[in-house]
Amino acid sequence: MSRSLKSALASVMRPVAAKDPFAELVVDKKDLIDFACQRFKIKSFADMGGVWNVDGGYAFYALQTGEIEKAFLIDTDFTESVSRQQAAYPALQLLKGNFGSAEIAEQIGQVDAAMFFDTLLHQVNPDWDKVLELYAPRIKYFLIFNQQYVASAKTVRLLDLGEDEYFKNVPHEKNEEPYKSVFQKMYEIHPQHQRIYRDIHNIWQWGITDDDLGSTMKSLGFKMQLYKNVGPFAYTQTPGQVKTLRNFENHAFFFSR
Repeated sequence: MSRSLKSALASVMRPVAAKDPFAELVVDKKDLIDFACQRFKIKSFADMGGVWNVDGGYAFYALQTGEIEKAFLIDTDFTESVSRQQAAYPALQLLKGNFGSAEIAEQIGQVDAAMFFDTLLHQVNPDWDKVLELYAPRIKYFLIFNQQYVASAKTVRLLDLGEDEYFKNVPHEKNEEPYKSVFQKMYEIHPQHQRIYRDIHNIWQWGITDDDLGSTMKSLGFKMQLYKNVGPFAYTQTPGQVKTLRNFENHAFFFSR
């Protein structure tokens, strides 16, 4: 058999490289996880609200790449994909509920790290800073990736800006749900979350500034080990049309106690 034929056959028979199951995840969030696993050798973590739009992808990435012995994925809704993947990771426990509740915090107990990816700006009653305060005694490291507010020196509650200004600051339209219902039923009780619509976590709630986040973490006894400005928050409203929010940027943080 000629060398060229052998080469051709080898090429045909060579196994196709497996697709990276984490290729669609945000690189800067994966970098935070790598930093925690490689630099600080974390063995346990809690992924706070990590299901929406990624099917627990960052929790599974950490389990796949780190030496994790115990992990929690907390959210109010779980997808079939998450439940299916969990079977391959016996270290992972799914907790259904609001991670801002004391009950969920008790179930988690002590873990090395907590991941708050795109979730802090949604937390009301308890507010985002009270959530950090709740977990500070239980956590050694905080991995935070959040849409940070750059239009003022102080953190703002976006709903307090009024409806018109609110929709200038969020990547959603007035006729979208649940935003439409929030403004129609502001102080009515949401049937699923059993709290007023104004306080549900499914909408953008806060414009958090770097200074306020940093001072909150410092008051809780944490030091910033890593910071990165990832750039303007970009989103796709219609296919092929990318927009940015002028008052928000994606920032990555790593804090240690």
